[in-house]
Amino acid sequence: MRILLVEDDELLGSAINDALTRSAYSVEWVRDGRAAHVALKGGGFDIVVLDLGLPRLDGLEILRRIRAAGDGVPVLVVSARDRATDRVIGLDAGADDYLVKPFDLDELFARVRALQRRLRGAAVNALRHGDVQIDPAAMAVTHRGRAVTLQRREFMVLRKLVENAGQVLTRAQLEEAIYGWDGNVESNALDVHIHNLRKKIAPDFIRTVRGVGYIVDAQEPAAAGLV
Repeated sequence: MRILLVEDDELLGSAINDALTRSAYSVEWVRDGRAAHVALKGGGFDIVVLDLGLPRLDGLEILRRIRAAGDGVPVLVVSARDRATDRVIGLDAGADDYLVKPFDLDELFARVRALQRRLRGAAVNALRHGDVQIDPAAMAVTHRGRAVTLQRREFMVLRKLVENAGQVLTRAQLEEAIYGWDGNVESNALDVHIHNLRKKIAPDFIRTVRGVGYIVDAQEPAAAGLV
């Protein structure tokens, strides 16, 4: 799950970035409106956490540009603008949710999870694929009822593959999803993660598509789904 964090306050931005990263989200943090506009033109984000009072380009203008471009990415506005009219303006401009500063990080996480569920059209958090069940909120994985202990990056790779079951994901797509733009990725890091996942879950759970990338095969429609 890739999140674009747009926040110019260094202290708050650092806290949100660190908390989301620890919870296995891939976060790109930009600090002004123009940088956000450039990042969004590249696409690939699942959720945007957007401050409104930004330098160089106001957050409301960013939001209006997102919707004018036909981009349906879920946007959570976080702002010190706390009047009812401010919230109405933000929601009318295309925000999916509006959180007033100061806020508790637990509430931010709850709202991000709600946007995830809405994005997937689901009413609950857990992902299920055959004998594997993933709880993103708790960063917990079970296989045939047995708890599987994963490192944070392993969890991120697994979740990305399961969320895109039936699609081949390239090495670049997986590395970007878990390391972001600025991560220093060792050449064999992804291979190590895949090897560990196969060892901990099942050797054939993740299939290599030579010269392309990796895939978790789609399930039969009657069996696939969210729980």
